[in-house]
Amino acid sequence: MAKKTIADVDVSGKTVLMRVDFNVPLDDQRRITDDRRIREALPSIRSVLDRGGRLILMSHLGRPKGGGDAGDVKYSMRPAAVRLAELLGKPVEFAADTVGDDAKAKAAALPQQGVLVLENLRFNNGEKKGDPKFAQVLADMADIYCNDAFGTCHRDDASMVAVPQAMGAKPKVVGFLVAKEIKYLNDAVSQPKRPFVAILGGAKVSDKITVIENLLNICDQVLIGGAMAYTFSLAQGGKVGGSLVEPDKIELAKELLAKGGQKLVLPKDTHCGDAFSADCRKVTVPSGQIPDGFQGLDIGPETAKEYAAIVSKAKTVVWNGPMGVFEMPPFDEGTKAVAAAIAASESVSIIGGGDSAAAVQQLGYADKVSHVSTGGGASLEMLEGKKFNSVALLDEA
Repeated sequence: MAKKTIADVDVSGKTVLMRVDFNVPLDDQRRITDDRRIREALPSIRSVLDRGGRLILMSHLGRPKGGGDAGDVKYSMRPAAVRLAELLGKPVEFAADTVGDDAKAKAAALPQQGVLVLENLRFNNGEKKGDPKFAQVLADMADIYCNDAFGTCHRDDASMVAVPQAMGAKPKVVGFLVAKEIKYLNDAVSQPKRPFVAILGGAKVSDKITVIENLLNICDQVLIGGAMAYTFSLAQGGKVGGSLVEPDKIELAKELLAKGGQKLVLPKDTHCGDAFSADCRKVTVPSGQIPDGFQGLDIGPETAKEYAAIVSKAKTVVWNGPMGVFEMPPFDEGTKAVAAAIAASESVSIIGGGDSAAAVQQLGYADKVSHVSTGGGASLEMLEGKKFNSVALLDEA
């Protein structure tokens, strides 16, 4: 799946239209609380500017209701443009619309090594609808298209698919961030060093059915944690008390258990509470023996120890989803144990976005793993073996 990157094209004197993922969290005063997504786009951005190119950046932020070219100010890209200017140490232009008069005028007037951030793509209905007319206006602004928004690669939004299609024979490449995601998530999974271990957590089996099925075909072991473990426990005839379960997925869990055999590893014990709170009464019990009035909130210490031992022998590890209620100590212990084991191992370690990425960052292990994915949904779909239209139509290396 090797694609040409932004480094492979001559950008001097040319305009690059780059799809980035500046969907950053904002507080009530519209201040950015985590600028990681902006910082991770900097290598691709600087590559264009350092080589004398002009740069137009487009992104979505949040889920605004699409209308015209203006929208709810709380979803504006302006704070991201301000932060980018601070990180680059140079002025960054901001267009008050995406394909309107302001965007067109500022794109046309952009000087060499100039940067323009367009307003939120999703303020325009054409983005989610994949509207070719909307896409053509964007495509006409530039000489080169670059996709550096892995978190949106699994979507067929206009900026991801219709815009590069509208670019015609103009160069269409990936940025360094998307290139890195493809290298780890696609290549490491298609040609893993073994033993290859996957650790899947989170609340629902239904969210990760196809991931579990795909990984059972290619992994040596798939370790299960989080609330989805209780659905598997129920499928084995266990008692789950008041734990979060999916009763309608019990038959599916039975099928996965039969298919997985020894490969599918379930928790041995469960850390329970009699209420969903940090100061509840707590008890640790063998899996499938959760008493009435209690709910499972984390894997138990024996499971954490077993999972850490399996990880220590692995050569490739993929982790997606926390082992328990990570945001509520002491039910973060299982997640912390798994994260520590991955950080200490010598494996190629891939953290699949979302809560797992947040856990690794919070615990200070981000620089001790091989790769932390920037896309929760996108990384899951790539682990499922899905092909992305947004990547398939880009130029081959």
